[in-house]
Amino acid sequence: MFTGIVEEIGVLLRRKDRSSSCTLTIGCKKVLENTKIGDSIAVNGTCLTVTAMTDHSFDADVTPETMRRTSFSIVRTGSPLNLERALRVGDRLGGHMVSGHVDCVGKIISMEKEGNAVNITFSVPDRYMRYVLEKGSVAVDGVSLTVARRMEKSFSVALIPHTGDMTILLKKHSGDPVNIECDCIGKYIEQLMGNNREGGLTMAKLNALGITGGYYGK
Repeated sequence: MFTGIVEEIGVLLRRKDRSSSCTLTIGCKKVLENTKIGDSIAVNGTCLTVTAMTDHSFDADVTPETMRRTSFSIVRTGSPLNLERALRVGDRLGGHMVSGHVDCVGKIISMEKEGNAVNITFSVPDRYMRYVLEKGSVAVDGVSLTVARRMEKSFSVALIPHTGDMTILLKKHSGDPVNIECDCIGKYIEQLMGNNREGGLTMAKLNALGITGGYYGK
């Protein structure tokens, strides 16, 4: 698990491509501290496993499924990357609970300056918009952000200067792809309810799921 608070901007030093997968070598410094082979590091919001290390870099394998779900297919040598080590028990949770399991690739529609913020609007595939909640949390390229406004097929966030300085988001442009991870709570609820919203949530449905607790309403 991660928090969506980027610790460092790394750089892609090398990529070894195979037919539908690849191995990335990522240059960095801070996220290597107390890291060992087998640990997880979020790279642009994608949870990857450290398979090799030097004093200045680490390697991670990207599977075919991860290639399909993320924007790694267009990442090239020299590309900057958002990096975050896995959350430790007892750490402050400054962002929100991020799994590092990217849902889809979105696209930047626009970037507009307003006061001290930059308002960025992202398009998202239709099937994932139902998980985007106004004033809720979303991870974009591994950055924990608050949804400022939700439209039918897109959403916008207000990026503060600190987040702009500490992440790669302001290095991007309109039309660029981004990794999107929606807050997982809505997805769990939807699956537990069997994707059936008819009739809403009732005590009968809770009883059927074995979720009775100690509440006996009248």
